[in-house]
Amino acid sequence: MSYVEYEKAQKLGLKAFKNAVSKGESEYLPVLDEILADVDIAGEISLGLVQVPLDRVVGTSTQGRTYAFANNFMPILDYKTEFGAKWSDLCDSQIEEGIRDPIKVYEYMNYFYVVEGNKRVSVMKYFEAVTIPAMVTRKIPKLSDDPQVKLYYEFMDFYKVTEINYLWFSQEGCFKHFLELTSDDPTAPWTDEQKQDFGSFNHRFCVALKQKGGEKLPMSFGDALLIFLDICGYDEVKNLTEAELKEKIGNLWDEFLIDSEGKELTLRMEPAKTGRKKMMEYFLPSASKVITVGFIYDKNPKDSDWLYAHELGRLYLEEHHGDTIKTLESHDLNSEDEIMAAIDGQVIAGATIIFTTSSRMESVSLKAAAKYPEITVLNCSIKTPHKLIRTYYARLHEVKFLSGMIAGSLSRSGRIGYLADYPIIGMPANINAFALGARMMNPSVKVYLEWTKIKGTSRSKALENFRKNDVHYISDQDMIKPSDEGRRFGLYNLEDENLTNIAMPLYQWGIFYEKLIEAIRTGTYKEDETKEGAPVNYWWGLSAGVVDLIMSQKLPGGTKLIVDTIRNLMVEGKFHPFTTAFCSQDGLIRNDEGFEMSPEEILNMNYLVDNVEGEIPEIDELYDDAKAIVSLKGVDNENSFAG
Repeated sequence: MSYVEYEKAQKLGLKAFKNAVSKGESEYLPVLDEILADVDIAGEISLGLVQVPLDRVVGTSTQGRTYAFANNFMPILDYKTEFGAKWSDLCDSQIEEGIRDPIKVYEYMNYFYVVEGNKRVSVMKYFEAVTIPAMVTRKIPKLSDDPQVKLYYEFMDFYKVTEINYLWFSQEGCFKHFLELTSDDPTAPWTDEQKQDFGSFNHRFCVALKQKGGEKLPMSFGDALLIFLDICGYDEVKNLTEAELKEKIGNLWDEFLIDSEGKELTLRMEPAKTGRKKMMEYFLPSASKVITVGFIYDKNPKDSDWLYAHELGRLYLEEHHGDTIKTLESHDLNSEDEIMAAIDGQVIAGATIIFTTSSRMESVSLKAAAKYPEITVLNCSIKTPHKLIRTYYARLHEVKFLSGMIAGSLSRSGRIGYLADYPIIGMPANINAFALGARMMNPSVKVYLEWTKIKGTSRSKALENFRKNDVHYISDQDMIKPSDEGRRFGLYNLEDENLTNIAMPLYQWGIFYEKLIEAIRTGTYKEDETKEGAPVNYWWGLSAGVVDLIMSQKLPGGTKLIVDTIRNLMVEGKFHPFTTAFCSQDGLIRNDEGFEMSPEEILNMNYLVDNVEGEIPEIDELYDDAKAIVSLKGVDNENSFAG
């Protein structure tokens, strides 16, 4: 019997050997002594008797038995050798009573190299065992800037808490994030019950993922597991059966693909055209066609200018389409649990479309979409590569260009101020468009940039800096919240004692929501899906009517005429803010005259044009409340942080 098993194992070994030769890879087992020849080892510690995952036992400690095995640990020597006889005896032992004697291994970078027991490992791998008992000694590399070494040190901290050695992630920070997802206290050592419960769940997850073809994914099972838990939540899935996990994995398959293949975001720059018949049907009042739409606000719209603009959009729907659209709203939600509970309530109340109105809610939006695959969930954010949800945002830089034109034409000093809050994706495009618009009207103009979210600063200090620099025309926050009695919004003049508002950028979220709901109801929403399966973001602007600029009647007629002309050309697609030649502050040419920058180039701007005085701050310079937003959607800045 053992002879037959040895022949089968030998065939597997010879096949692996030939494949390695054809690919130019090593045919034999990796040798730890050779791997560590140029490695600075900081020390060794004994981990004692440990159940070692066999898929992470990859080599041998010394070269002694290397040539007896192919690189998959299957034997390649002839059966009629002492080695063959001993392997066969171990095979019989495994069949009759199971191999119980522990092997001895070194662990290095969470891979295991056999000191004693190579044949036992070979037999157990042949029988597709999952683990093997082993006395383990860990070899610890000296801490360095090597990403893999830093990741391993994070793993060692993770191991102290969980004693889990079968889980591996590819990026630094993932082990910490995993503990946050699975533990109330990420630093507390796991109990035996926690280890057992997770081990059982992980086994079911891996089986379900393999059944769905997970081995073809270009990512580790650990990385796939983290995506799964991040979206679904550990408490929600830890007791699911293999069949239930398989179904959920199927629903999330596109998320795995997007993450592993790095598919680019598809930007939809204009609303899809709707047939006349469908448009007519859309506006006909009918009880059977009433659709319930939910709006989720993490804060109170009365206390947030951003959310207040979205609330005006919701009220627009009720006012203009009350016969066909019913809206629900939930606000003052201080945690993901509260947000999810609000979404649950809206689904129970009949909502089939749910808008989450800030990028802070991206994560819970994914969880909601996974929980309710029949519901359409959209999140108001930009550069968000997910297939479960779509995202939407407005091209405010177009309006900022027009506002800059006005400021450039009016400023006598040639110095203009710009107040920004969060250095997030899209903000550099807004600032740069404003600066280029100002320079279009005044070639020597300078834009002085101040940030309101930098530690030690404030809006009043920023305004004082403007005054010191003879800056009177200021581009400030786009609008104000209802409770704010001040008039510091849009473009205004500080020169007089009484602040004078000149122009105000305007978000027309009601029109945005109207068009998105129309697309969903008429089926054009599905047509926006790409053949490549890339995630979709709706990034609409002036041409869609979702942004605009309100101008004061006090504006000189000639200036207003020029701005209106450029605005109309933008609407018609005949003028774009970033078609002129310009350099960034470091002197690099970022665009040539007559070339229209792509939407992706505009969106990914991480620099400022050369007529801007100021810089993009580093994340450590910001207030703590700003760091959370910036860490999620921060500008990819070579000097600071990535979003």
